[in-house]
Parts: sequence; structure tokens; C-alpha cells
Amino acid sequence: MGSRFTDFLRRLMAPESKDSARHASEETGVDYKGYMICPVARQEGSQWLTTGVIRKQFPDGVKEHHFIRADMHGAKADAESLSIGKAKKIIDERGDKLFQ
Repeated sequence: MGSRFTDFLRRLMAPESKDSARHASEETGVDYKGYMICPVARQEGSQWLTTGVIRKQFPDGVKEHHFIRADMHGAKADAESLSIGKAKKIIDERGDKLFQ
């Protein structure tokens, strides 16, 4: 059982390709208070992990904040929906400070 947990943590902490995140989220982005929220649900076995990207355009270019939550879902749409909700909460709590 310990090794399954270790494998889960290793996959959770593995960096996701920014190109794959960008490609997957371009179709499903949501504008919120000047930020673009892009849910990027990631499959872990038969479940979907809640992950996403928050982007904002600044004078010096676009900045991104990637987030991962431990929430798992049976359906990709459920994971994406929760990703959007979590991102809105992050934006409301931290605003532009999340890019520092």
C-alpha cells in the first residue's frame, strides 16, 4: 500500500508539459475578472485529478499559475468544473499576488 501512495505522489508532483496544458485548455478557458481560467483535468487510473492554469496578460507578457488539488472525480467534466471553482477562489483570495 505504501508504494501505491508513493506512486500517486510521484505522479502528482511530476511536472506536466506546458504545451499539453496549453493545448488542452485553449478550448475550455473561462474568463473571470480579467484572468483566464483553463481547467486541465489529468487522468490518474480511472479517476480525474483537479488541475488547472490561471493566466493573465500583463504589460510584460502573459503570466501563468499552475495549480493541483488532491480532489479526484469519476468524470472529467466534474474535475474541470471543480477546477474552475477552485481557480475562482484562488483569484478572489490572492489576485495578482499569485504570480509573485
